[in-house]
Amino acid sequence: MTTYNLASLLEDSAASYPDRAAIVFAPPGGPSRRLSYAEVDAFANMVANLLVSRGIGPGDKVALTCPNLPYFTVVYYGILKAGAAVVPLNVLLKAREVAYHLGDSDARAYFCFEGTPELPMGEEGYAGFQQADGCEHFFVITADLAAPSPIEGVETMAQAMGGQPATFEAVATDEDDTAVILYTSGTTGQPKGAELRHRNMRDNALSGEALFGASADRPDTYLCVLPLFHSFGQTVCQNGPFGYGGTIVMLPRFDARGALDLMKQERITFFAGVPTMYWGLLGALESAQADGLDVTQLADNLRIAVAGGSALPVEVHKEFQKRFGVTILEGYGLSETSPVASFSKHGEPVRVGSIGVPIPGVEMKLIDPASTRGAWRDVEGADEIGEIAIKGHNIMKGYHDRPEETAEAIDDGWFRSGDLARRDEDGWYYIVDRSKDMIIRGGYNVYPREIEEVLMSHPSVSLAAVIGVPDESHGEEIKAVVIKAPGAEITEDELVAWSKEQMAAYKYPRIVAFVDALPMTSTGKILKRELS
Repeated sequence: MTTYNLASLLEDSAASYPDRAAIVFAPPGGPSRRLSYAEVDAFANMVANLLVSRGIGPGDKVALTCPNLPYFTVVYYGILKAGAAVVPLNVLLKAREVAYHLGDSDARAYFCFEGTPELPMGEEGYAGFQQADGCEHFFVITADLAAPSPIEGVETMAQAMGGQPATFEAVATDEDDTAVILYTSGTTGQPKGAELRHRNMRDNALSGEALFGASADRPDTYLCVLPLFHSFGQTVCQNGPFGYGGTIVMLPRFDARGALDLMKQERITFFAGVPTMYWGLLGALESAQADGLDVTQLADNLRIAVAGGSALPVEVHKEFQKRFGVTILEGYGLSETSPVASFSKHGEPVRVGSIGVPIPGVEMKLIDPASTRGAWRDVEGADEIGEIAIKGHNIMKGYHDRPEETAEAIDDGWFRSGDLARRDEDGWYYIVDRSKDMIIRGGYNVYPREIEEVLMSHPSVSLAAVIGVPDESHGEEIKAVVIKAPGAEITEDELVAWSKEQMAAYKYPRIVAFVDALPMTSTGKILKRELS
């Protein structure tokens, strides 16, 4: 047994740089607040003590719904310190979806931010908690820790933590124990939890030295706009920075102009985002400059810019290089790979459209998409298209309580991604297509099958096919092509409005088209490629 707890990323930096700023929280229009490493560690210790006092420890799972606020990081590391596994949930989930995730992950406790009137996370979270079997404890996180609970009869995190010691000896977990369960959807349409070990998350976070030149001797200041409940933000914008004693500047919700102002105010040296965020930054530059923003100052501070989630347009690459003097490094990965699997090489000329090469300690290859388990056939030739397979320190333990789906995805240590790519003569990879049906909307993976199943639960819907259509703002927009039930009178707008109530904001279709029939194969499969 090799003991290691992912919370060591926080504890080691707190011991080495107790007074260094760990988190800067910059609410729009409000003053910045700073938390030192010592303060973050102390708060996380109080969370750990709270969990232990409620009988939660090694092997247990604890869910967390919170936007990019210091509370996310404090609770995240507190759960780890107690020896439990973190189950981060998307802040946009509705009660029905929350209940599913709590039940499927076997979560025993749930921390949920109260939210806003526009996005009442606390209400949705508590409703989901009440529907979930086996989840015993619910703590609502209030924006003002001194505020009373917004939900009658429900304990706030601050109330529960009251009187808990600020010291705690982190549980000595095995490095192969589950640290985090990240939910991802599959072809069945049911979200499934990818179990990431402590060492998976550690090694991926500490790859920053090789990939970006990260160093505790010259700590970076990171603008955290990627959601921390997602694997990209969690590893690149939280765990990585904490591993190198960096400072995280949190922006709860991406706003291009607000991000530019923070880049100036906090002298941001490291920016990570999805392509639409870069597109947004460039679009906001003109008005920001008109208000006196000096882009040269931003460019002088910025050392690293990284992108992932979907392909970065050539023009965005060129314009960002021109305006900021920094080449955007593109990477690739999945929740199942902790997430980073490949990256462009820092300091080398950009190869636009490439996701780079495998990171240290990771192998990638291309296989014949028609290959079956135990007989995967490699694709060897340069520029031939194959499905990406990945092996290394970043591969998940498996899908939680899904041995059959785990066996389908992992063979002899190799994880089958479902993404098609080509490889050039120098070993650089280029994505040519995503897995057959997946839609990427604003950097979020959306799986049509799940949406189709929800749509067909509506009494006016007979059959539905969901596809992605090009969208300038989000990359892809979600469209539902629907056959009505006999005699149904529902309108497109009514079905969109109903869907909005049933599904997270990034999932529900914004476009609905009613048809009399859907194109199908002779075996009854819908030909989605013929839909538009």
